[in-house]
Amino acid sequence: RVIAATGSFTTICGDRLPPACPTLAGYVAEGRVAGTHVRAVLEVLEAIPGEVSAETKAAAEAQMAGYAVQFTPAEITNLGSRLLAHLDPDGTLTNPKDRKRRRRLWVNRQNAQLMSRLTADLDPIARARLDTVLDAWAKPGMNNPDDPESPVGPITTANAEQVAAAALRDERSPAQRNHDAFSALLGQVLESGMLGNTHRGLPIQVIVTTSLRELEEQAGIAQTTSGTLLPIGDVIEMAASTGASQYLAVFGDHTSIPLYLGRSKRIASLGQRLASFASPGGKMCSAPGCNQPASRVQMHHAAKDWADGGLTDIDQLVPACDVHNRRVGTKPGQFTTRMITEGPDTGRVAWRLNAKPGMPENPERINRIADVKADFRDYLAAEHTNNEAAAAARTTGTGIATDTAVTAIVPPPLVSNPPAGRVELTLVGAMPSGDTLRLSSRVDIGWNLPPLELDPEPPNDPDAPTGPAPPGGPNRIGGVDPPGGVDPPLSDAA
Repeated sequence: RVIAATGSFTTICGDRLPPACPTLAGYVAEGRVAGTHVRAVLEVLEAIPGEVSAETKAAAEAQMAGYAVQFTPAEITNLGSRLLAHLDPDGTLTNPKDRKRRRRLWVNRQNAQLMSRLTADLDPIARARLDTVLDAWAKPGMNNPDDPESPVGPITTANAEQVAAAALRDERSPAQRNHDAFSALLGQVLESGMLGNTHRGLPIQVIVTTSLRELEEQAGIAQTTSGTLLPIGDVIEMAASTGASQYLAVFGDHTSIPLYLGRSKRIASLGQRLASFASPGGKMCSAPGCNQPASRVQMHHAAKDWADGGLTDIDQLVPACDVHNRRVGTKPGQFTTRMITEGPDTGRVAWRLNAKPGMPENPERINRIADVKADFRDYLAAEHTNNEAAAAARTTGTGIATDTAVTAIVPPPLVSNPPAGRVELTLVGAMPSGDTLRLSSRVDIGWNLPPLELDPEPPNDPDAPTGPAPPGGPNRIGGVDPPGGVDPPLSDAA
């Protein structure tokens, strides 16, 4: 939005267009306003009715751009509200076209608590309908997920005495009641079947993939076909309350669901869509860097395109969003796909961007976004193993035996006659093979500093401690002080 309002663009005929907000664009180029100030100004300018003359809009843009230099974003919003009131004091310039232009509803991304913010500008009709729904569904005592005896549905179908008793136990705020009513309404809409049977080959239901271990432990995070993350506890509660239909994904030759259709059918079947979603890399579009969820993708014939004789078999189908599926082809700038049949990525698809003739071939790439959860578990396991081995080494004192995860820690030999002022850093143990580096490696530091000339008779310090010298500590190399007797060696962390 900021670029579109303050940038200068070239038309298809080569004409250079001035910025849509020229005064604001000048302040942006000079660095006098920040992005938050620009967005506050644009919120005001976008609310100007369409019937206002171009001359008045230009004056309003210049005035608001001047405010952006002097005031905070919150103050810009307040000043803009007063300006809008002067532009249309009677409300006669605002028409249905302006309201339609500004209607919107956004579902933002999940945060660290898996919560999502809903942002909306509702037109009068949508607002009236929402008020009616909330009046019937969000009454105190209704649709309370924390109260098993709370009635579900509209208040018109509930028992009055049961609602009154549940209202006495209801400690929710009005906003929380609105949220629970909205969630309950969506649940009944899904269960009623009014949304239809299938969409993109998948049932119009909440489809979740998880593991047997997570279900047994009742801990972990599951993922839906739309990309939403659900705690396992919520998955179990939804399955118990709505009567979920479970599909068991069997990878191998022991399944009665037809997953190999050959040339008999071009569109993937329901069984193939569910099997693809449950497989590694099937949670989203397989194109590198794309995060479109499984509910918004098509099934792409990755080994050979359908027009070229490809087969609608499960081992040749991969998810691909509309954009990337249309970009598969043989021309430069399009993509070529290949099913991987060897190595750890067997069954995944590699995408290659076609280069122009005479140019070097682009490398193949695999979408790794869906692997974040599994990779994180692997790194946690490796770090846990390293920490246990390091603790065992500290307990025994010298070192540990070499295993598959950690190499032995051995003190490096001291260098004889080292160059003055040089610090030797010795990395102990060979690095593991493969693409993944070990998370932590011990670095032993051998101090090779030139000896300092000490005075034959150092002055006596009356405050110096008396008694025997302290025993060798962890900062002593082989029980001997560092050469020169100054500054202990750095710790492993340093």
